[in-house]
Amino acid sequence: MTATATTPTIHGWLARSVSDIAVITRRNLLFTVRLPQVLVLSSVMPVIFILMFTYVFGGAIQNALPPAAAGRYVNWLLPGLLAQFALFGGATTASGLAEDLAKGAIDRFRSLPMAGAAVLAGRTLSDLVRLALTLTLMLAVGYGIGFRPQTGLPGLLGAAAVGLLFGYAWSWVMALLGLLVRTAEAVQAATYLVVFPLAFTSSVFVPTQTMPAWLQPFATNQPVTVATNALRGLVLGPGALPPGRTVASQVVLALLWAVAITAVFVPLAVRAYRRTVR
Repeated sequence: MTATATTPTIHGWLARSVSDIAVITRRNLLFTVRLPQVLVLSSVMPVIFILMFTYVFGGAIQNALPPAAAGRYVNWLLPGLLAQFALFGGATTASGLAEDLAKGAIDRFRSLPMAGAAVLAGRTLSDLVRLALTLTLMLAVGYGIGFRPQTGLPGLLGAAAVGLLFGYAWSWVMALLGLLVRTAEAVQAATYLVVFPLAFTSSVFVPTQTMPAWLQPFATNQPVTVATNALRGLVLGPGALPPGRTVASQVVLALLWAVAITAVFVPLAVRAYRRTVR
């Protein structure tokens, strides 16, 4: 009798939670559509990075690249930039939550009969959609200036999937940051403090072997480098990876990083949200 009564309750709670998350996700996406300048400006930075690093640094670096890059720095660079902007994409999550806090939107959500985590889940899912659009744009621009995946469409799709999962995990880190910092101006500065050291001490732009000996252990094993290696392996093949590493091992490590980051920061973000809105 108890089990029969409990099952519909669980199903009803799940259905309501999914509906609430869908509503918040749609609300955030509509907000982006109604402010196209935000979407346009957020799309400019990835394009600038691709063009600037390809044409400014490509000539100096491409001679040191592994054969898997097929002699083109853009082939080696683009998978790393996909990993970097998967990391950067979480900044939208932090700034969006801070803005909702400042405008009182979260207080209004709190007054409604909705699932407690719907606001955070809806925010991260809507930003995942935006990240997918950003990565698609980057691939299109890269293809236009000479990027050619060496493993075909399956490798490219696999790399995109790993990049999206990695970006989704980091969006929860940024959700926690946005809830703790709260003001949009401070969130922007705090986001840079988190993402820039990780991005620029990784293998996104140059091999970690070229870095100082004291920095190499961190640079080689930190999550952005692992994700970059996974994407390069999937797009260019095993020849693009440092010695002793395989494509499968780097993909597994990247997914483990994504799962670990999500497992740690989802509860922390939900807890911070509940404390914030009391």
